[in-house]
Amino acid sequence: MESHVTIIGAGLGGLTLANVLLRHGIEATIYELEASPSARHQGSILDMHEESGQLALRKAGLFEAFRSLVIPAGDAMRILDKTGMVHWEDSSDGSRPEVERGDLRRILLQTLPERCIHWESKVKSVVKLAEGKHQVTLASGETFTTDLLIGADGAWSKVRPLLSGEQPIYAGISFIETHLLDAGVRHPELAALVGRGSMFALSDEKGLLAHNDGKNCITLYIALKTSEPWETASGSGAHHPQAIKRDLLKHFSNWDARLRALIVESEDELLPRHIYALPVGHHWERVPGVTLLGDAAHLMSPFAGEGANLAMLDGAELAEALLANPDNVETALASYEAAMFPRSEAAAREAQRNLMISFQADAPQGMLDLMASYTSQKG
Repeated sequence: MESHVTIIGAGLGGLTLANVLLRHGIEATIYELEASPSARHQGSILDMHEESGQLALRKAGLFEAFRSLVIPAGDAMRILDKTGMVHWEDSSDGSRPEVERGDLRRILLQTLPERCIHWESKVKSVVKLAEGKHQVTLASGETFTTDLLIGADGAWSKVRPLLSGEQPIYAGISFIETHLLDAGVRHPELAALVGRGSMFALSDEKGLLAHNDGKNCITLYIALKTSEPWETASGSGAHHPQAIKRDLLKHFSNWDARLRALIVESEDELLPRHIYALPVGHHWERVPGVTLLGDAAHLMSPFAGEGANLAMLDGAELAEALLANPDNVETALASYEAAMFPRSEAAAREAQRNLMISFQADAPQGMLDLMASYTSQKG
């Protein structure tokens, strides 16, 4: 393959692409805005789907390394209402094993030569040149030209404007992320309430979503339905953590004391995580020398559990398309996009539906109905 592959973004999708290519003897170059692999916490738990995330790991030759990171019983799940009553519970069956995002990224990084990744390389702008080439300018002032540019740079992609004028839209739900550390010892009743996997407490168009990471830490997402991102709507962004908690607790004044205690006993670090999405069915016309993968291509809410899985499958399938068409990059990109567009549209539609039913007035009924339908399909 004559074209050099330039990947913007060292997230899971971009790293999967680089790994599959390298497995077949092709070395890509990745530009990543973070200063190092440990520059920030990489996020919480991911469930890996057999038909997407797990398949991508197999294509990258990393499936066994992934298996060593799986959290025992991490895919267990329970659904509660605001009284704390458990309406639905499913024990782990191992079909969608869970892993920490940071651990998964680590195994994708450790197989790539250090020279492949340029850390602290924030993209400032990308300009289209002739014959499918593109000029990339970094914040440092460095400029380079590439004849194959892959935008794996997430929700606010700098590459996407080359292909599409669409930008992510606020979905009307704000999460506030916090944690309960050493939960089994310091908060045993709350750890028991959450269980070994995920807990969804839903009522009144809001929710408390929690997950046990298998290492005695509970990640809690306080979910509110707001017309604009939460800290803007409430003014709480400038408050002391305890004041923010008091503000949040007002939204849950008639909820069970044990559920409210998840907020009260949580750590003081409270991080806004607003839910944004690209329009369902986002796509573009073929533009020579450039394409997108993952959130840059099809950002969606987390309520289908598909974001990371699809990003990794995108990366693996894009690599395979390039390998199958070594003398015709445009054929490879067209083939990749033809499969990616309908797949991502179906997942985005599911994510949008699940988000809506999770925060409707009669919640958690919509999610209970959904789980019942999944169970009947399995049967």
